[in-house]
Amino acid sequence: MDYAKKELYDPSKDEMFKKPYIDCDELRMRPVIYGSDVEYRYLHGGFEGTSVKFIFCVPLKEQFCWKFYQHLSPFPGPNEELAAIDKTGEEDFIGFSISHGAGYVESNMGSSEVFGSVFDNTIFYRSSAAVAEYCKTKARELYGGHRVYAYVFGGSGGGYKTMSCIENTTAFDGALPYVIGSPVSLPNCLTVPAHGSRVLRSCWDKIMDAVEPGGSGDIYAGLNKDEANALSEIINMGFPKRMCSVLGDNDDGSLPVLAPVVHQMDPTYFSDFWEKPGYLGSDPEGTAARDRICMRTRVVSAGMPDKSDAPDMAGASDRAGVPVVAAGDFVQDDRNGTDDAWQKMLSDAVGAFIEVEQVPQGADLYLRGVDIIFESGKAKGKKLRLKRIDGQRLIPGMSYGVDDFAQVIRELEAGDEIFLDNSDYIAIQTYHRHQVPEDLSFHAWDQFRDENGKPKYPQRAQVISYGFTTGGCGSVQDGKIQGKVMVMNNLMDGDFPWQADWYRRKVEEVYGPKAGECFRLYYNDNCPHGDVNVAGDMLRVVSYLGMLRQALVDLSDWVEKGIEPAPTTGYILVNNQVTLDAGTKKRGGIQPNVQLFANGSGCAQVKAGEAVKFTAEIRIPEYAGEFVFAQFSFEGETDYPYEAGSVTKTNIDGLHGAVIEAEHVFKEPGTYFCVIRVVTNRNPEDGYTRLRNLCRVRVIVGA
Repeated sequence: MDYAKKELYDPSKDEMFKKPYIDCDELRMRPVIYGSDVEYRYLHGGFEGTSVKFIFCVPLKEQFCWKFYQHLSPFPGPNEELAAIDKTGEEDFIGFSISHGAGYVESNMGSSEVFGSVFDNTIFYRSSAAVAEYCKTKARELYGGHRVYAYVFGGSGGGYKTMSCIENTTAFDGALPYVIGSPVSLPNCLTVPAHGSRVLRSCWDKIMDAVEPGGSGDIYAGLNKDEANALSEIINMGFPKRMCSVLGDNDDGSLPVLAPVVHQMDPTYFSDFWEKPGYLGSDPEGTAARDRICMRTRVVSAGMPDKSDAPDMAGASDRAGVPVVAAGDFVQDDRNGTDDAWQKMLSDAVGAFIEVEQVPQGADLYLRGVDIIFESGKAKGKKLRLKRIDGQRLIPGMSYGVDDFAQVIRELEAGDEIFLDNSDYIAIQTYHRHQVPEDLSFHAWDQFRDENGKPKYPQRAQVISYGFTTGGCGSVQDGKIQGKVMVMNNLMDGDFPWQADWYRRKVEEVYGPKAGECFRLYYNDNCPHGDVNVAGDMLRVVSYLGMLRQALVDLSDWVEKGIEPAPTTGYILVNNQVTLDAGTKKRGGIQPNVQLFANGSGCAQVKAGEAVKFTAEIRIPEYAGEFVFAQFSFEGETDYPYEAGSVTKTNIDGLHGAVIEAEHVFKEPGTYFCVIRVVTNRNPEDGYTRLRNLCRVRVIVGA
């Protein structure tokens, strides 16, 4: 098809990448799931005169299928090209690639420091394209002249970079961005739940009960006006309702990293918030004023752990206990997933404390985001971030944009004045209200628009989200993809699943009815943001790594062999909430669907010692393979110790499927949430492409 016309980057014309080099070329062995170790060729290199470095892990000639998968990290660091080396099991993308006849490529995308901080952010897609083109050349040099296919993939911040690569270069034949955002994602997808977490922190038990199986479904029952408004705001912004079950434990993600950046970009906001009408902080009776902490105290003593007993406090790259990978003189921080890559920005003060004369008092203190600001003494003008209060001690926490822990602590003397202040952190939590995009396609902001589409609240001079987007990947998404693209987002992801639908519509704006020739969108149920094997509460979520790997295989088959992949997942979008078609052929996608019943219901009431009959119906779409196994957790066991009982393979609603029956006796009274976890696979012998889902029911056991 004719791809959208635009000026595209061609690395062959870029003098910056004219001198590639290889500084390591050796044979290595890699363990793979369900198989013997596999030998492959490991190459490490870069480009002279640049900070760009990369690895190319390629199968031996007889196994090589003339393609490679290139991963883009959310936040590249100086040695990010080594990030995948120490991964094992299902998290091992090198093992997956090699065992499927594909090479694996990763680079540091030109970053010479943590968080991918570079002056020209087009370097992210430019360097990725240059690395891809050189790896194609190197493969032909090693194994002979042949067409080499390149596929780029990445999640979260890496998803942005992946979209930039497939929209702005022709280096890649296909792309798989996953758990993606939109151009107005940051910092809004973080501020919205942070505000909700603060206002609703005493309400989570009843909200969770409402969304659990057998609950009332009325998430607003029993909430006061402020609480109901806060909950409505996050739901209308697209935060999945079921995520309310885990939001109470939310740590605000990377907001502590982004908050100082917002402060630099819009410093007057943080005073306007507390002083000007139309901002939450200006209401003396509002929740912001209620939770604000502004108090002065004095140092009694301060301490740091001995170096012999604790990590070096110099910074993230020196942190003890963080696994690293060495290659020559290279050292790599292993945090590069969609959930934890941003943590490379943080420094920690494990064991440090500041004893003070007075600490904040109260039964319901809001202690997140409290700055410890030093107003006198040798540390005057410096600040740290509070983690918790332990008696009369302030315990500093992991922070970004603050001063060196060790230096500050060692400068403190008795009598030094301290100011404790969470004003800025509370202020940023409603920043999204004052960032209403002019583009009306972002319907999540409709709640902040009047009947004429105008903002209800005072607006800042600019919508800074676009700057975050460009800064993180070098471009703003336009839907003009230059190859075949599959997008994968998840419905237990607090980063607003509707954003993948927004991107789908951008592509459809460009290609119209031909969009289906180059684009698919897959939504995974019960899957989180993190691209690891264990992410969050495994009684509520399943890993999507198997779906992601299967999609990569399908993407390459689509490009190379013309094999049509699974159709886009069937879903509807109502009030910014994504809902999957339930249990029908319309669901599609590549994930199995499972429903679990206890005594025929989503909520059973029995007496202790009485057997409960569990029945699970598994519907397997055409592209979700075949039933492999299922496991139960009846009483909160996270290792799913109970194997499936009676399994009958059958058709359900016109789909291949299975019915599973099991019994369990609860000996003690209480409320139990029972879970079945199901695995299907197109190739049961392939440990990298397990397709997972789960379902929960409630059992109330009386005496």
